[in-house]
Amino acid sequence: SQVIVHDVNELTEKLFPIVEAMQKHFSAGSGTYYSDSIFFLSVAMHRIMPKEITQIIQVDLDLKYKTNIRDLFDEFDNFPEGAVIGIAREMQPVYRHTFWQYRRENPQTKVGEPPPDGLPGFNSGVLLLNLEAMRQSKLYNQLLEPTMVQKLTEKYHFKGHLGDQDFFTMVGMEHPELFHVLDCTWNRQLCTWWRDHGYSDVFDQYFHCEGEVRIYHGNCNTPIPED
Repeated sequence: SQVIVHDVNELTEKLFPIVEAMQKHFSAGSGTYYSDSIFFLSVAMHRIMPKEITQIIQVDLDLKYKTNIRDLFDEFDNFPEGAVIGIAREMQPVYRHTFWQYRRENPQTKVGEPPPDGLPGFNSGVLLLNLEAMRQSKLYNQLLEPTMVQKLTEKYHFKGHLGDQDFFTMVGMEHPELFHVLDCTWNRQLCTWWRDHGYSDVFDQYFHCEGEVRIYHGNCNTPIPED
């Protein structure tokens, strides 16, 4: 098997012009730091990887695998027509919080509501990027344009700090058809920060995950259970 190592500086060089406009909406701190571009790699991966690479799985480092990652590649076969990215839901009410103003103005909205019927947003710890579909999707590429990003952030009053995850979440509110939602067992997040920060009453509706866990995600430095 072949291992190819990519130079971070080289990638950032290519990424920056594509994602610069996003950074001011979805980066921590103020200003657009050149180095922050790497947090948006997944968003523009289809423009950076060579054409012969058609599918990529991108994962965070704070994961523990309970099954063969090869099984996750089978999920590409389950993408509905038009979907370009496979991603699991966010398992904390972080976006209930982020979208508070939009939710106040639209009391009937599903935006920020818990599963199964709500739209809790996404977690980018485990990502299936169908690069070929991303390249071919006119809609997806339009959404990368600065004017479209601006338009959506204004509509949803959105200001985030989680990089690609914020972008996918916001786009998913508007165009859920671009995403194949992975089962929570493929990205079983363990962070409970929001339980203790004002959302204890609804927390478990977001955090609940049935089934045998295939990938644990120790986000916010949460310890992962030992076998």
